Amino acid sequence: MRVVRSGVSAVLLAAVLASCGGGGGSGGTVVQPGTGTTSPTPSPTASACSLRNRQDWILATMREWYLFPETLPSSLDPTGYGSADAYLDALTATARAQGRDRYFTYLTSIAEETAYYTSGSSAGFGFRLTSDGASAVTVAESFEGGNALQAGVDRGAQILAIGTSSTDLRDVSSIIAAQGLAGVDSALGPSTAGTTRVLRVRDANGTVRIVTIAKSDFALTPVSNRYGAQILTDPNGGGRVGYVNLRTFISTADPALRSAFASFKAQGIDKVIVDLRYNGGGLVSIAQLFGDLLGGARARTDVFSYTSFRPEKSANDETRYFGPQPEALAPTRVAFIGTRSTASASELVINGMIPYFRANLGLIGTNTYGKPVGQVAIDQSACDDRLRVIAFATQNANRQGAYFNGLAGNVEASCTATDDLSQPLGDVREASVKAALDFVAGRSCTAIGGISVARVAAAPRELLSHDRPNTAQREVPGLF
Repeated sequence: MRVVRSGVSAVLLAAVLASCGGGGGSGGTVVQPGTGTTSPTPSPTASACSLRNRQDWILATMREWYLFPETLPSSLDPTGYGSADAYLDALTATARAQGRDRYFTYLTSIAEETAYYTSGSSAGFGFRLTSDGASAVTVAESFEGGNALQAGVDRGAQILAIGTSSTDLRDVSSIIAAQGLAGVDSALGPSTAGTTRVLRVRDANGTVRIVTIAKSDFALTPVSNRYGAQILTDPNGGGRVGYVNLRTFISTADPALRSAFASFKAQGIDKVIVDLRYNGGGLVSIAQLFGDLLGGARARTDVFSYTSFRPEKSANDETRYFGPQPEALAPTRVAFIGTRSTASASELVINGMIPYFRANLGLIGTNTYGKPVGQVAIDQSACDDRLRVIAFATQNANRQGAYFNGLAGNVEASCTATDDLSQPLGDVREASVKAALDFVAGRSCTAIGGISVARVAAAPRELLSHDRPNTAQREVPGLF
């Protein structure tokens, strides 16, 4: 989740950081994603952006803001590390080994992140890939505006072979056998506009064909105009249910979510399915809005979440209450569809609703990822460096947090279900949607159980990941 501060807290936090130039301070500023740069970017100099200076800046920032300072090495010679990323990896190694910082702290680009959080801007084929880890790679979802969907490659299509031309196609099964899933990532090429690949695909209807697709810049739509917000009719007599599928928590999700809930409200919907199965997180501000839209029965004094920094930074702690929204619903039952890829801001929404819905809230699918912490963004603008530092933890009104093993152990009700790639998202025949309909209708289901650790809670498939993901790939797991 990405921090978005409001009111006095935002001013205080920015002021604290802006005053930290030089000495032992971090020398950066917290930026609210999606608002652009806070000041003109000075021209970089070789000395300011040398590897050693960047490493020193990272260390000072980590010592000042990191939520787990006791895990940082007392001393770590930066000269043994050939990149800023490698040095940061070494600084966070202990927290990662403990499962508290699973690459949640990272270095990224200010320009790249701003482009993503404001509009979902990214370069790629425009599909999300999943794999059985052995031989098959399948499209889990294709995005409007991407070239994959324009080529007719959509959910359920299996990628059989990859090449740069029709004469050098390599079977995906052979690539995985030789190089693992990292070989698939490499074969699909860099995330730059213009990268072209030839694919042999088997569509969901069984047709095998060869397509040529180029990566291009496109704006990811957070709520699909094909299936992202709709009213489903339960085929088993459970009535009408609102369904909303949020792909990512970015600024443009605000009007899309408001529109969806306004439609639900106008049509008297009182049961909702929230599909977050692939949602890796994003802006805290959008998570808070989502909570408000589901919290039409909540009072202004009801707590949505507590945000807690380490003791030295406790002046930045915040209690976030529910806020009234004209589009808000007061649903009687809510089903959240989740998977191992459901993380961060997605989990914040689910956790925030648990105290109020209790057994009328169900987690459908599998256990979630487990990220009850969030980052602040600290910039060194002359070098286009943004350090995302895990700096705060979140809890719900019952002070439930620390769900590093996922939310399955926190919810009072759950239904196990598969991600059925043979059916479209939002379709009443799709296994997870069907289980969610069963839950909101009060029908029985099999609870998620038996495996407590999210990253071990193996679903039949998992989304492909990148070794060094960019912002879009981090927040939209499986994006290529």
